[in-house]
Amino acid sequence: MAAAFWPRPVLVDMDEVRRGAMRVTIDEEGRTQVHEPYVVSSPVAGELQRVTVQPGDTVVGNETVVARMHPINPSALDLRTREQAQAAVTAAEAAVQVAHADLNAAMANLEFADSELERMRRLVERQITSKVALERAEQESRVAHAAVTTARAAIAMRVAELNSASAQMISFDDKGLAKALEEDRPSEPGIPILAPIDGTILKVIRKSETTLPAGEALLEIGDVERDLEIEAELLSSDAVQVRIGDPVIVTNWGGPEDLEGRITRIDPYGYTKYSALGVEEQRVRVTIRFTGGSAARAGLGHGYRVEVRIVVWQSEDAVLVPSSALFRDREDWAVFRAEDGVARLQQVRIGHDNGIVAEVLDGLSPGHLVVLFPSASLIDGQRVAQRQIE
Repeated sequence: MAAAFWPRPVLVDMDEVRRGAMRVTIDEEGRTQVHEPYVVSSPVAGELQRVTVQPGDTVVGNETVVARMHPINPSALDLRTREQAQAAVTAAEAAVQVAHADLNAAMANLEFADSELERMRRLVERQITSKVALERAEQESRVAHAAVTTARAAIAMRVAELNSASAQMISFDDKGLAKALEEDRPSEPGIPILAPIDGTILKVIRKSETTLPAGEALLEIGDVERDLEIEAELLSSDAVQVRIGDPVIVTNWGGPEDLEGRITRIDPYGYTKYSALGVEEQRVRVTIRFTGGSAARAGLGHGYRVEVRIVVWQSEDAVLVPSSALFRDREDWAVFRAEDGVARLQQVRIGHDNGIVAEVLDGLSPGHLVVLFPSASLIDGQRVAQRQIE
């Protein structure tokens, strides 16, 4: 009877306090991105030809043609605009006729001036008239020649004005426009648009043939191999613990080994974002640059999901206790230390805690056994025994 009712030790899980390396990290999701992507836009308003390059294609700066454009076709004319253009054509035709009349008058004056000059020369040879009259006749001849030249230039100017007025009449529904465009577009398929840098096509924004204004985005190009970085959104309370230059471990990116990086920028402002559970959070963007070679992250592209672990503190020689052994005893941290089969309440001073292990500053030494997940019924001085896993 005494053996049956004798107090038995409480079965608990135990672990040993040890000395080793410890690391405190801030874990968050991130997205890869090219640090300096280039958006190629239409240089002028025109007709974009179908873009044949595909995302992932490699391009060479100032050599690879990524798109082509044709000049924009004329628009349709409304009734008032067409009547105004027709009136301008009629006025230009009348001006050409006036210029031809002026040329005929100038030619007549020139013939008379030349004949008068010839007559004065003969009279001077016979000493019938003075040399002054001859010089006056030569001047009038030169003036007549200049008038003819002016009249011919006026005709060319009026013809150009007529052509300009006629061009205003061209509309996209003109029957001869298609033929004229084909004649104006020989073997060259359009104005070439070249890649601005060496890199990879990230995104094709405009694929089909269409009419675009100047400055419309066509595609995006970036150097994925040498210019890739990570952008992560941290809670503002975590961001204040991060410093530029802190090491980063990139995990769960799809490769066999973790990648290394460093913090290069912390945005100075935060913004509100709602979590998947609808919780309002203040987030801060941080930028991470890879420190290893590009061969280690082969296959990682723009906009890929990764997980980052930002190291905010680490030590290679710290006294470590499992975090599951810690509990609050009033305002202090405490553990139950197993000593000769008896649980002893031990207050400890804790430094850093990463959720798995905690740094012990005072109260425990390497080799001490502590109770894991102590229950509320466990008291100081109670007998304990290690639970055996079957």
